[in-house]
Amino acid sequence: MNKKILEINNLSKHFENNGSKISVLNNINLKIETGNVIAIIGPSGSGKSTFLHLISLLDMPSKGKIKILGKSITDLSDNEKNKLIREHISIIFQNNNLLSDFTALENVAFPLIIRDKDYKTSTKLAEKFLKKVNLGHRLNHFPSDLSGGEQQRVAIARALIAETKIILADEPTGNLDNKNSKEVFSYFLKLKEKNKIILIATHNRELAKKADYTLGIFNGNIKRVNV
Repeated sequence: MNKKILEINNLSKHFENNGSKISVLNNINLKIETGNVIAIIGPSGSGKSTFLHLISLLDMPSKGKIKILGKSITDLSDNEKNKLIREHISIIFQNNNLLSDFTALENVAFPLIIRDKDYKTSTKLAEKFLKKVNLGHRLNHFPSDLSGGEQQRVAIARALIAETKIILADEPTGNLDNKNSKEVFSYFLKLKEKNKIILIATHNRELAKKADYTLGIFNGNIKRVNV
């Protein structure tokens, strides 16, 4: 199996603002292998979130190509993009994006249910994954009943159950205290055993040091850096 399931060639992204072009990313070239936890650092506004949004297909490049499993995302139809996201990409946001009217159990089961898995099987497996992140006692609680750290662990369990090849986390510990930040990050490190790509945008250099390596975004360029 080819471990380079994510390839980025001459990637650029700019935005138009009042007739002016604002360049965020410039001619990025990367090949990222599975089995790595990769931290992405850079000052606010440097393009960390933009970079993750492009990989997650929430946005499209201004120039260049992103290949996932050998397929260029710009060549895919909307249905093909949705299928690629559903089957191969999980996204964890700082604000969790949990469904407020769903319990923790239902939130975690959701990726299976939208793949037409039956409800009983999906929720039974969701319970197993919630127990893995020490939330077996919170199965029927709604997001509003959970702490920030617990909500983030629900989001991680949801990413785990999806069994996707790529997991993208945008400032996943930004709203957490130091203890919860370390606990949440430890779950990402365990995912290395699953032969996935885990990209984590963070301002926390202490946590970034625990990643396999760090990519820094500065002045629109991305390169490996020491932290």
